[in-house]
Amino acid sequence: MAPERMRESEGREEKPKIKKVIEGANDLSLGISMVVAVLIGVALGYWMRKLFGYEWLFWLGVFWGVAGAVLNVYKAYKKQMRSLEELKNDPRYRSYRDFDDEEDDS
Repeated sequence: MAPERMRESEGREEKPKIKKVIEGANDLSLGISMVVAVLIGVALGYWMRKLFGYEWLFWLGVFWGVAGAVLNVYKAYKKQMRSLEELKNDPRYRSYRDFDDEEDDS
């Protein structure tokens, strides 16, 4: 086999492995971003409480952190739904769609 062909075939084998790693990191990033959002909110609330002296500012920071985490989950959900909508009309999955329609009729 020519060296160029060997390199091309090696490149094709590496792509799926890298793709799996990237998808795993993307899934992991949602969990990390949730934790980071809450921690930033708590730190901001703690800092504001120390600076201004009002206890309720800490809880405002906690609320902002939790709201940021919920927003991250919502964005990930919308991204996933867009991805599934693209697959919905893909001809490769037509047999699955037909099978699902048959189950709905019964």
